Amino acid sequence: MGDDRATVAQFAWHDGLERLHAAGPLMGPRSRLVDAVHDELRRRVGLTFTIADLAHVYSVSEDWFFELAPRVAPKDPDLWDPSVVLDGAFALYSRSARDAQPV
Repeated sequence: MGDDRATVAQFAWHDGLERLHAAGPLMGPRSRLVDAVHDELRRRVGLTFTIADLAHVYSVSEDWFFELAPRVAPKDPDLWDPSVVLDGAFALYSRSARDAQPV
C-alpha cells in the first residue's frame, strides 16, 4: 500500500515540476515558495529519507502548505497553487531521497 501511495505521489510531483518549469514569469516569485517548502521538508523528513517517507509527508502537506504560503507570499495568492508549487517542490526534493532513481 505504501508503494502505491509513493507511486501516485511521484506522478503528481512530476506533473507539478513540469507546471513549475512552464510558469514563465511566475517562476521567479514561486521560487521563494519552493525554497520555503524545502525548508519545511528538511524539518519534517530531514536530509536522509526515502520516497516513501516523503510520500507520507506529502499526504498531509496541503494542511501546512496553506499556512506557509500566505506567510511567504502574502500579497501573491496567485502563486499559491499547490499543484504547481507544492508538487514541484516535492519533485525537486525527492531527487535527494536515498532510493531516488536517476533521471
